Amino acid sequence: MKKTILITGCSSGIGLDAARGMRERGWRVFASCRQQRDCDRMRAEGFESPRIDYTDPESITAGLAEVLEATGGTLDALFNNGAHGLPGAVEDLPTDGLRSIFEANFFGWHELTRQVIPVMRRQGHGRIVQNSSILGFVTFPWRGAYVATKYALEGLTDTLRVELQGTGIHMVLIEPGPVTSKIREKSIPHFERFIDWQASPLRELYESRLLKRLYESSGPDRFELPASAVTAKLAHACESRRPRPRYYVTTPTHIAGFLRRILPTRAIDRILVRLG
Repeated sequence: MKKTILITGCSSGIGLDAARGMRERGWRVFASCRQQRDCDRMRAEGFESPRIDYTDPESITAGLAEVLEATGGTLDALFNNGAHGLPGAVEDLPTDGLRSIFEANFFGWHELTRQVIPVMRRQGHGRIVQNSSILGFVTFPWRGAYVATKYALEGLTDTLRVELQGTGIHMVLIEPGPVTSKIREKSIPHFERFIDWQASPLRELYESRLLKRLYESSGPDRFELPASAVTAKLAHACESRRPRPRYYVTTPTHIAGFLRRILPTRAIDRILVRLG
């Protein structure tokens, strides 16, 4: 029988490439999306596509139930992937905005993971792979909300990895840096909903830095890799006998990880201020 994997956030970018790539490797892929129209598009491409919206607990339960009904109650791997950004200075970030991004980027992941763990415990094996970020271990200006969700995800995943020792369930973090996706465009509605930048004491910085970066595409980042680079790490995490706890993907991620180990905090802060 084919091994089975549930991948979330498959409408575009990393999730879409992961679904296609894992299917090419012989996996039975359940390619979930947040919106039904995207699920329909994935089904037209030949995927099984349950609707899972991390902000809708009922869809999480129903979507996983659909997967388990199709597999006879088993699941070999889960790739938690769907997330969005909310750019803006932390002092301009309303608490409701922070709640909103945590629902999508963290609480929903936790709920789906908690529902999957008993399935994997019963079968005695499984892989739960979390798509984190370079922003899960270093912070950049203007990205405080997203950084907070990824730092939380890293802490939760590290704890689960320790708690699940001996169960056959492996917890894995993938930490991309700049990867081709639509996260910039998809963050714009959240920025416009929650950030009143015109009333901010940092208005001039918004105008000179963030707004241009957000609304004016400057093309690929110097170190940007295609989404297939993440898929390659996902494949190793799911197929290796001993998957690594963490997979760095891009050059900036490797550099940031190295600098974080050797430099004092204030030195890293000075670098990040310049990058902001």
